Amino acid sequence: MQIKANGIFLDYEELGPTGGVPLILVRGLGSTIAHWPPGFAGAFAALGYRVVMFDNRDIGRSQRCPAPGVDGKAETILAQIAAGQAPTPAYLLQDMAADVVGLMDALGLEKAHVFGMSMGGGIAQLLAIHHAHRLLSATLVMTRPGFVGQGKLDDLLSYPGTEDEYVKTSLYWDQIWGNPGFPVTQDYVGDMARAAYARGVEADGVNRQLLATINAGDLRAQLPDVALPCLVLHGAEDSLIPPEFGRQIAALIPDAECHVIAGMGHTITPLVVPVLVGLMHEFYCRRVGAMR
Repeated sequence: MQIKANGIFLDYEELGPTGGVPLILVRGLGSTIAHWPPGFAGAFAALGYRVVMFDNRDIGRSQRCPAPGVDGKAETILAQIAAGQAPTPAYLLQDMAADVVGLMDALGLEKAHVFGMSMGGGIAQLLAIHHAHRLLSATLVMTRPGFVGQGKLDDLLSYPGTEDEYVKTSLYWDQIWGNPGFPVTQDYVGDMARAAYARGVEADGVNRQLLATINAGDLRAQLPDVALPCLVLHGAEDSLIPPEFGRQIAALIPDAECHVIAGMGHTITPLVVPVLVGLMHEFYCRRVGAMR
């Protein structure tokens, strides 16, 4: 379903009772609603939560958000960096956090739990810093306290390709960043990639998300001021964002709780779903109250 939020159109889906405790799920770089593993949202819906999933701007069925004079092509970005220039982002991660608040406004949600993974974890941190009054809690998953610098930019830039090429790339990155302790089959990865490709994956949009992410700034000085129940979840085998970053976030936020999960990498697969759901539901009940 399409809804106008923060001045743009976002595509979203809901599960669970309309009167349930709202839980908003925020995906990472270049991923869509189709990337949520089967049973994840449904498990929360069965517990009575009103689960809201959406495609971030520039991906899936949500609105594309180019800006005049900003080229989202990987070749242009790399050429600018090689020339000593800092690529200009079309928008900031703060704008993507404002999209979540806009989505809440459009759906009439006064407060919600927010779950953000990877880039979505950066968005969730910004929500906790700037919009804590709209949150019941923040669950920060496989993320870091700011995404300054180019880092693994060469690996993360996206290029146009066919569906078969997108599937091949997805299979490759599952081998590098996947969950060794909670594995999936190649058929699972391939089917999910095809569903995501059909939903809408455009290289320029992914690269605009990436530029927004690496221009988010260093959040470490602001995290100690967060006065909100925060749960940090990270995979012990995460090779993209190592678990020390999750521990750092938890150490900076007062009273945050952290779980580093053995066997988990930089993805959520069906076998790890019960672990995450159990940790989150227990945290919500103990720190917030399940039906607030």
